[in-house]
Parts: sequence; C-alpha cells; structure tokens
Amino acid sequence: MKKRRFYILDVFAEKKYAGNQLGVFRDADDLTPDEMLVIAKEMNYSETTFILSEEVNSGGYDVKIFTPAEEVPFAGHPTLGTAFLIQQKIIDKPVERVNLNLKAGQIPVTFSYNNGSVDCLWMRQNSPGFGKTFDPELIAKALNLEKNDILGTFPVQEVSTGLPFIIAPLKDLHAVKKARVDKQKFFTIIESTEAKSLLIFAPETYRPENDLNVRVFVDYYGIPEDPATGSANGCLAAYLVENNYFGKNKIDIRVEQGYEIGRESLLLLRSALKDDDIEVNVGGRVVLVAEGEFY
Repeated sequence: MKKRRFYILDVFAEKKYAGNQLGVFRDADDLTPDEMLVIAKEMNYSETTFILSEEVNSGGYDVKIFTPAEEVPFAGHPTLGTAFLIQQKIIDKPVERVNLNLKAGQIPVTFSYNNGSVDCLWMRQNSPGFGKTFDPELIAKALNLEKNDILGTFPVQEVSTGLPFIIAPLKDLHAVKKARVDKQKFFTIIESTEAKSLLIFAPETYRPENDLNVRVFVDYYGIPEDPATGSANGCLAAYLVENNYFGKNKIDIRVEQGYEIGRESLLLLRSALKDDDIEVNVGGRVVLVAEGEFY
C-alpha cells in the first residue's frame, strides 16, 4: 500500500496552536476527488490540500483544496500553508516565490526571510469583483444584531478575489463580539447569492498594534466560524480600498481574527488601486506542528 507524507500546519499564526489549522498531503496524484473529500472530512479542518505532483507544471505546483463538504477553487490559508510546505519539504532551500496551480488559476506566493528562516509569506490574489449589496437590516437580523450595529456609512457587499464573501462593516468591537448567526435567516439570504460566507469587521481591536478585528462565519461549509481566512481577508482588503474606508485608496494593515474562538490569528493586508484595478496581497506566518505517514 502506498505511503504518503502528511503535515499539520498552523497558518496566520505567531506560534503553535494559534491561527488556522491545515492538513497537507503529498504524493496525491492517484487519489480521486471522492477519496480526497473523505480524507478532508476525516481531517475536519476548514480545508485540506493535496499536492498532486512534486514536479513543476507550467511554472507551478498542481494543488487541490477541499473543505469537509466539497472542493473549492481557492482559499487563503491553504494557499500560504501549502506553499510553505513545498518550500520547506520539496524544494528544501530558500526561494523568492512558489506558484500554486489551483482551480481558480495560478496563485503566486512570495517569501521573506529572517536569519535564513522563513519569516512571512505573501500571496497575490486575483483581481477583485464586486457584486450585489444587501439591506443592512437583513444582515443585522441574520446576526442577531440591531440595525445600528451595522456601520451605515459603508455598504454591505458581496466581494470576490476567487472565492466570494459578503462583507459587513460593524461599528465597534462590542457588536462584533455579540454577533451570532441565525442559520435560517442567513441561509435564506445566501440562496440567491454566489457568496456563501460572511465577514464582519470593526475598527476596534483586542491588541492595540492591530488595525481591524474580523470574524468570518462559514456555516454553509459545515464550520460555524473560521479562525483565520486569507480569501475572506483578501476580499476585505479590496473592499477597504474600493470604499476608501481609511480615507485613501491604499492600505498596509494588521488584522486580528479568531479571538472569539480562542485561536488568535494575525493577517497582514496590503492593497492599492493601480491602473483602475485593485491589487490585493495577503500575508502571514506559518508554523509546522506535526508530520507523519498516511496509508
């Protein structure tokens, strides 16, 4: 029986047992999508990735991403975590960039180093698309909030850089903390939307060195709340620039997520308007927690 190496990583983490967990499997070229889905369910993380080959194809490594429910075209922390694993265990030397060939397209991940060790990874996300806007009162009811908990000076809007999210600005940290998803009301809203997940944020934080606090609700995918979500925060970065949230069309900020569920995470967002397009970069750190063999 073929043996495969697998790894458990914490992504967007300053230390072990923070950030968002990720399972990564090597030598997965002979697994069917159904088998990958079964493994992803067993791992029971928000996503599990499968490196199909250790050979470069069209300038990148072929990778599939699965939630416990389905294959997804793109997700942030699996992209960073898998690129880190490829650099550490397959390339095994410092490199400036690793490209991943995902269902959503080829995503480049760049590396910065500190004393020879990987310090931070950055991924350039696809150009954002902006979809429908929503009645703030409907979103407030779906979150068991009052209408005035939603910051009315900015829209509640669907945004995508490969995987779509509904972005909702809240007025303060108290509103973020008390939000609770009413599944029936929320699922009614997303029946007619491409986006199936919701990011809420506020300009008040637990740690003063951070700029925004974020929560991401992913009940549709079988997980109530995600501790660190690169794809959602990429959408948030585009939203902030598009709407001049900080009074300018560029950002370089620190975002905290996962505090309400005990997985304190840090995501770095750099985004700017360039030539009528918004360039989106999401960064963070990755920690290797464990590795073993899978039969």
